[in-house]
Amino acid sequence: MSGDVQVRPTTQADHEAFVRAALPAFGTVPDETPRAKQWWHALEMDRGLVVEDDGHLVATTGAYTFDLTVPGGRQVPVAGVTCVSVLPTHRRRGLFTALMRRQLQDLRDRGEAVAVLLASEATIYRRCGYGPATTAQTWTIETARGAFLEPVTDDGSLELRERRDATAVMAEVYDAYARVRHGALGRPERLWKAGAGMPPVSTEHRFVIVHRDTDGVPDGYASYAIHDDRAGGNGRTLIVDEVVASQERVRAVLARYCLDHDLVDTVRFARVAADDPLRWRLADIRAAQTVRSTDWLWVRLLDVPAALAARGYTGSGRLVLQVEDPFCPDLSGTFALDVEDGEAKCARVEDATPDLRLDVADLGSTYLGGVSFTGLVLGGRADELTPGAAALADRLFTTRTAPLCLSWF
Repeated sequence: MSGDVQVRPTTQADHEAFVRAALPAFGTVPDETPRAKQWWHALEMDRGLVVEDDGHLVATTGAYTFDLTVPGGRQVPVAGVTCVSVLPTHRRRGLFTALMRRQLQDLRDRGEAVAVLLASEATIYRRCGYGPATTAQTWTIETARGAFLEPVTDDGSLELRERRDATAVMAEVYDAYARVRHGALGRPERLWKAGAGMPPVSTEHRFVIVHRDTDGVPDGYASYAIHDDRAGGNGRTLIVDEVVASQERVRAVLARYCLDHDLVDTVRFARVAADDPLRWRLADIRAAQTVRSTDWLWVRLLDVPAALAARGYTGSGRLVLQVEDPFCPDLSGTFALDVEDGEAKCARVEDATPDLRLDVADLGSTYLGGVSFTGLVLGGRADELTPGAAALADRLFTTRTAPLCLSWF
């Protein structure tokens, strides 16, 4: 292809070619199983971008329209970037950079202040201004060691459903949960219909245990399957895709159900927050083994004043942030953040002395309250220009619990 990379938007007519171009970069091929179809049936083709070479699509990117719950409880419209791919035959030609630069401009033109993504590799997206903002862990607990220190009292009821018949009740519970859990992405009806935005599992082979309160209203669920590996010597493992409930007591009841399931040797909980209180409910705190801990949701600020003003804070204070944005230099600048009783105003300033200097990617990492400014300073990612500024930033940005994103896109 020529030296000039031509990026164009997609239409619905590009859908099949888009999918076939995106998958090889991840080492997969189109597959008509329910698990494989989940994500591509929900693609918003009016938000896609591609590069063509001799009539064939060789690079892709797309975005979903989401709401992100931020500290303070507001839901902020965000772009969920997905399907970023370049065919192996076309690497090192600037296609990725051209696509990402065009996409960020398109998102800005739409008025979106924040973009998010799940990174296939940890070294790719920082140069585009994205920073890891949430952590997800996977825990395993042997059922023989899963006793709680104190029993969980509950006057509600449990109802067992098959995943294929549980969409409506899951959507109701998840919507209530996502409105109060910072880091959560909303799941619009179109995603539920396509099975997208949820853990990538086959809907045919999942159970859903639904918790209802004393009035019969659903207020929690856990989606799970049981894997039998007795032939391999590992026994039977109950794999929990996600536990969703706004109240911690309900989450504990659902976890107890999983740990008490008959004919199960181990329970594996996926996408658990690092500070999940389930560990402290166990009589044996060592029973919860962390078998995986990874970055999950990455955040990119496209409009620093709008994004910072949208979230809530703790207490009051003033910070002047010098934000460097090498990928989009016109977004670089110095911004004054004024917080009073948790509510913020933020504006670009020209003559104020900065308290902290950091990259926009690292500011994205702090956005949901899961990364401390002090940690960034100590790690060489940020400069404290005013003594005590990092501690003040930590106090303002702190959240009671760690942010958590359960969604996959």
